[in-house]
Amino acid sequence: MLLNEKTALITGAATGIGEAVARLFASEGARVFLLDRDAARNRSVAESIRSAGGWAQDFAGDVRRAAEIAPAVASAIEQFGQIAILINNAGIYPRQPFLGMAEEQWDEMQAVNLKSMFHCLQAALPHMVARRSGKVVNISSVTFHLGMGNMTHYVTSKGGVIGLTRSLAREMGEHNIHINCITPGAIKTESEARFVTDEQARQFMSSQSLQRRLLPLDVARVCLFLSSELSDGMTGQCLNVDGGWVMY
Repeated sequence: MLLNEKTALITGAATGIGEAVARLFASEGARVFLLDRDAARNRSVAESIRSAGGWAQDFAGDVRRAAEIAPAVASAIEQFGQIAILINNAGIYPRQPFLGMAEEQWDEMQAVNLKSMFHCLQAALPHMVARRSGKVVNISSVTFHLGMGNMTHYVTSKGGVIGLTRSLAREMGEHNIHINCITPGAIKTESEARFVTDEQARQFMSSQSLQRRLLPLDVARVCLFLSSELSDGMTGQCLNVDGGWVMY
């Protein structure tokens, strides 16, 4: 079991990629702390993990607010004395043409997709520094490499995630803390269905080298790699999980 007795905090854990990460990590022996503002769905995922024999605890919280992240971090430290892994996954991606975008829409996107990671990192990193050990995985997006219309606020926020990853990896390396990033492509999730038509999804897939829809589990498996000892020689890296859409 790659994560036996490791403690992991996962944001946006109630659905999609976050849920897949939580389930996979628990199956690999991790004690998973699930943070999501959808309290009912988050609780359901945690209960399902426990029913399958895993360890999970759910917390309802909005990642835009540091005070709502703190209880999950405090609980992990109190119970197990560690946060070994942080998965910064929470995010939103509504479409909006730039010239019709309100300042509030821009600010909301940056707050959820980027500033939330600032809050989570400031809460978790001191404990990792004290233990001289830690793995952080930030979820960005392949759209940063592509540039996509009607998503300027989203692509900007995800580019910020890559910058955060690279800079902080330099700063935290001396403390033996690994900070890496994943740029998912078009992932088949419940959230995607609210913004992407079936025709658009087929167009995305046609741009991939692998001609199948990617699933949350595809991303979760790379999170597992980056959170385990298998990636001990890596930090500051950005890995595409996009079916071979973008290559660099």
